Amino acid sequence: MIRQKTDGLKAWADAFLRDCKTRGLSAFTTEYYRSQLANFMGYCAAQDVKDIPGITPDLVRSYLLELEADGHNAGGRHAKYRALRAFLNWWEREAEPDGWVNPLAKVKPPKVAIVPIDPVPVSHIKAMLATCGEDFTGYRDRAILLCLLDTGARVREFLGLNLEDVDTIGGGVTVRKGKGGKPRAVFLGKKSRKALRAYLKQRADDTPALWVTRDGERLAVKSLQGMLQRRAKFANVPAPSPHDFRRAFALGMLRAGTDVFSLQRLMGHESLDVLRRYLAQTDEDLRNAHERGGPVDGIF
Repeated sequence: MIRQKTDGLKAWADAFLRDCKTRGLSAFTTEYYRSQLANFMGYCAAQDVKDIPGITPDLVRSYLLELEADGHNAGGRHAKYRALRAFLNWWEREAEPDGWVNPLAKVKPPKVAIVPIDPVPVSHIKAMLATCGEDFTGYRDRAILLCLLDTGARVREFLGLNLEDVDTIGGGVTVRKGKGGKPRAVFLGKKSRKALRAYLKQRADDTPALWVTRDGERLAVKSLQGMLQRRAKFANVPAPSPHDFRRAFALGMLRAGTDVFSLQRLMGHESLDVLRRYLAQTDEDLRNAHERGGPVDGIF
C-alpha cells in the first residue's frame, strides 16, 4: 500500500479546511477558502510544487501575474491572496516549521482602488414598494424591502434571522450569525416594524424562520434575488441586489449624521478599511458638508 505524504500541499490544504469547520466558520466561509485555494493548488501542480516549503515569493508573484493575464481584476486577485495568506498563516501556527519564512512577508497584496459603490436609489425602492399588494407575498415583500434597508444586514445574516431574534415592538434585532460567527445588534424603525407586524399576521406556519415562502419554508438567497428582480420589473426600474440595500443603508446613515464608528458596529465590520468603499460620497454630499462647516463662513 502506498502511503500519502502527510506534508504534501494538498494534504495540508485539506487539513486547513477541516480546521475551518472545527473552528465553527460558516459553510460559506469554508467554501470560499476552498474555491480560492483550488486555483492556487492547480498553479502549484503545473509548476511541480508539491509542498509548502516549495512556495516562494517569486512563485506567488508569478501566480498573481498569471491571474491578471487571465483577466482577474484586482479585487479577484486580492481575494485569492487573502485566502492564501490565511492558509499559510494557519500552517505556520500548525506545523511550527523550523527556519521557515512566510513567502507573503515579501509579497504585497494587489492594490485595489477604492471605487465608489452605488447603492439602490431610494426612488427605486419606493417604486418597488408600490407594486406590493395586499396578499401574503405583498405583505412579506414590503416588509423585506424595508427591513433590508433598515438593518443593513448581509443577505445570509438577514435570511438567517428567526422570529425570536426580532423585537417587533422595540425594533431590536439580534444577528446571531454575523461574519466570523460574531453576533451583533441592528435595529428597525417604526415603519419597518409596522410592515413586519403586518406580514407576520399573514403567517399560519410554525416555522421558526423570520422570512418564509408561501409554503412555510425558510426563504433562500436565490428566492430573495428572484423577488427583487420581479418587483423591479413590475416597477420598471433596474433590479437591485440584496447587497445594494446594505450600501444604501451605509450611505443613508452617513448622510443622516451617524458617526463612522457606530456605523462600523452596525454593519459588523472589524475595521474602517472595508467601510470606506460604502461611504464614497457624491459631490453634493461634500458641498453640503462644506456649507455646514466651512471655516470662513463661520468667522464672518
